[in-house]
Amino acid sequence: MNERLLVSTRKGLFTLCEDGGDWRIERHSFPGDNVTLALADTRDGRWYAALNLGHFGVKLQRSEDRGASWREVAVPAYPAGEMLSTGDGKPPVAAGLRLLWSLEPGGSEEPGRLWAGTIPGGLFRSDDAAESWLRIDSLWNIPEREKWFGGGYDQPGIHSICVDPRDSRRLHIAISCGGVWRTLDGGEHWSLAADGMYAAYMPPELRNDPNIQDPHRMVQCAGAPDTFWVQHHNGVFVSRDGARSWQDIANVPPSVFGFAVAVHPHDPDTAWFVPAVKDECRIPVDAKLSVARTRDGGRSFDSLRAGLPPQSYDLVYRHGLAVSRDGGLLAMGSTTGGLWLSADQGDSWRTLSLNLPPIYAVAFA
Repeated sequence: MNERLLVSTRKGLFTLCEDGGDWRIERHSFPGDNVTLALADTRDGRWYAALNLGHFGVKLQRSEDRGASWREVAVPAYPAGEMLSTGDGKPPVAAGLRLLWSLEPGGSEEPGRLWAGTIPGGLFRSDDAAESWLRIDSLWNIPEREKWFGGGYDQPGIHSICVDPRDSRRLHIAISCGGVWRTLDGGEHWSLAADGMYAAYMPPELRNDPNIQDPHRMVQCAGAPDTFWVQHHNGVFVSRDGARSWQDIANVPPSVFGFAVAVHPHDPDTAWFVPAVKDECRIPVDAKLSVARTRDGGRSFDSLRAGLPPQSYDLVYRHGLAVSRDGGLLAMGSTTGGLWLSADQGDSWRTLSLNLPPIYAVAFA
């Protein structure tokens, strides 16, 4: 057995394993529960699963044995009486954990360190493998946060966290809607890093404001960490200078709108997107699910459909597209329970399932 794939769904966490080229469901954890995100920490082999149980709140589970057993650990928490103000005119409300939207390991020299991004826009750090969490108040208390507002959700949220492999004190986070932010000292100080992005949905005077941008997903190339790709609400953007500036990529077929993006771990010029019709529709263009791939840094794109359904209404969420650590495999899961795998960088796709519960996230383990 080689690769494993963690598939977070509306009805539990599915672990798929690869054995001699064949893929099968090895385990179904938390059946019936809403699993929104999973992480396999390559530093120590621990797995994490985030659950959103509605009335019972957000929970986090940890496994020491690759999913054979699980134990509940702590979740990020907001102080009692904390209020949340947003920039879209909504009245202030009590701040509370609505969703654990991103979960990333710290550096290789930081055993047990995890970073978590949440709705309503708070960043948290754990130094003991999620036994406890510390809110990064240096970010929470910046005046610009009060201008952030929700995209698809009512409140702003941190859905992307990139830890620089050269220096784990350097983090970049992406917020819907609050742009991209950077710290060079482990979270003590923060600066905006969304120059060059634009928001077509805002009044002209706010169009280029970096603090109100809506990046849907941000990824960083592990082998060339100065390169970032962003799938934004109204376009695709790339940065080749460590997020100091961003370039608009306008020729993504058949649409520049989407949620998911993945970048090859060693080739910064190779990235994948899942285009859709934006705003009210949020379905594939012409009901034909496709993947857009560039191999030359965005100068040109291939529209890839081989092996995908001839007609479908599948939407792929922010964390629904993943690439393996060696760049050899791509996985994609949809809101209608479709799961596909590609072993040739997206040239062709193999159907692993068409009838899983709605998929929120896929991750290689």
